[in-house]
Amino acid sequence: MGRTDPPALVLHSVTLVRQGRAVLDDVTWTVGAGEHWVVLGRNGCGKSSLLSIASTWSHPSSGVVEVLGERIGRTDVRTLRRRIGVASAGMADRLRGDLTPREIVMTAKNAALEPWWHTYDEADRQRAMTCLERMEIGALADRTFVTLSSGERQRVLLARTLMNDPGLLLFDEPTAGLDLAGREDLVRGLGVLAAAEDSPAIVLVTHHVEEIPVGFDRVLLLRDGAVMATGPIDSVLDEGSLSACFGTPLGLERRHDRWWAWGREGR
Repeated sequence: MGRTDPPALVLHSVTLVRQGRAVLDDVTWTVGAGEHWVVLGRNGCGKSSLLSIASTWSHPSSGVVEVLGERIGRTDVRTLRRRIGVASAGMADRLRGDLTPREIVMTAKNAALEPWWHTYDEADRQRAMTCLERMEIGALADRTFVTLSSGERQRVLLARTLMNDPGLLLFDEPTAGLDLAGREDLVRGLGVLAAAEDSPAIVLVTHHVEEIPVGFDRVLLLRDGAVMATGPIDSVLDEGSLSACFGTPLGLERRHDRWWAWGREGR
């Protein structure tokens, strides 16, 4: 994209040990400004721990972490977190159902869950509306959250991540629990984000290749807490690498700019 900004995320020799076990093992990885990454791996391989460190909510046992040009341990993470948008499938369950999408997006300005915790002005309300329109759900701004479909709710959460004009967006399995329609609605929404000329760096964690949106062109394969492969998705992701990552024989195909995988017989 021709950007000269510093990398959005740099991890160098990052290790995370919990209860004597290396959840992450010597992870080195760089996410450039405006790049769109998918992190793939089976359950328990360390994907969510990786995102927790990237979002500054967890700290590694060893190694160096830099987020948006700031080195963790040498900066005020409370200020830095305002420049990072984070969303997960469980976020919707933490929000009061009678709030409107506009309110839900607006409260992200202060990392709040309720509008009465802080004071907002017309500029904040208009910014929230702009974020909703960017995710193509501006018409739902004044509905109640509880009346929206599962896919629409997740799009509201995508819009919420944009409220503070972040330099890095982190999505931890946002399609979990969605039905097919909801999943496809959300995947399209992520594609809209990736297609924007001013799109920030985005990292999407998933264990389903079918959930990789159009426009996500880099992949990190994680297995047992270690980086197995990383780079452009067209050169890294194939049947061999996917099978090794998940520890089972898999077929892989790309159709209509989307990926599809299935189990193969034999080991």
